Amino acid sequence: MAVVIEVEDPGDPRLADYRDLRDVQLRRHLESAEGLFLAEGEKVVRRAVEAGHGPRSFLMAPRWLDGLADVLDRTDAPCYVVSEALAEEVTGFHVHRGALASLHRRPLPAVDDVLAGARSVLVLEDLVDHTNVGAVFRSGAALGFDAVLLSPRCADPLYRRAVKVGMGAVFTLPWTRLPDWREALPDLSRRGFTTVALTLAQDAVPVEDAVAGVDHLALVLGSEGHGLSGRWQEGADRRAVIPMQAGIDSLNVAAASAVACYVAARR
Repeated sequence: MAVVIEVEDPGDPRLADYRDLRDVQLRRHLESAEGLFLAEGEKVVRRAVEAGHGPRSFLMAPRWLDGLADVLDRTDAPCYVVSEALAEEVTGFHVHRGALASLHRRPLPAVDDVLAGARSVLVLEDLVDHTNVGAVFRSGAALGFDAVLLSPRCADPLYRRAVKVGMGAVFTLPWTRLPDWREALPDLSRRGFTTVALTLAQDAVPVEDAVAGVDHLALVLGSEGHGLSGRWQEGADRRAVIPMQAGIDSLNVAAASAVACYVAARR
């Protein structure tokens, strides 16, 4: 059972995991160095723990103790109870969902393990916005995709904002980073996947046509600014586009992923 500890000093060193959550650079360094990530909100905290991530500690306002009592009963990690005003002072923002948890990261699995048994895979190249990464995970999980592969420069799916936007989908959808960005798509083709790249290329066909009849699908999405690199566009087996009305050429990558995942799920 978690040890409940009331804290009144915002400078208490035991709260270090939760400090300055709006400072992205600082958080990246801290979370990488300490091997931790944060979950925010009762549902997300619960999903993280149920997925097997070991808690380092919890931080919450008193009103959330009852709602997470069963989670706290299953761990001996400390639970720091603070006022909502003190939580905001420590974290740098209003923690309106009331509960945070610091959890241990696990080593990333091998690509072979992530793809084992997978039929539909999302492949992300250089998505740098945590909100978009979280939204793509959420769409993939909701619409029946089996795994996610990320290029080395993609934003961290375990960053607090990504986890929150994705409603904890990162805990249930197998994922890892690609060790070899340059050969990623040919490697997927050799594994039996048909790689379909979302792009505005001239030879792109409507996405419903590109995924029709595909058994093992790897749906490839590019960065927020320039989309897919030339290498990944050319290396894909097929190029696909979401048809638009005149005057609009593309959707935000999060919205595009939802549309494409829906179409792919119905193939």
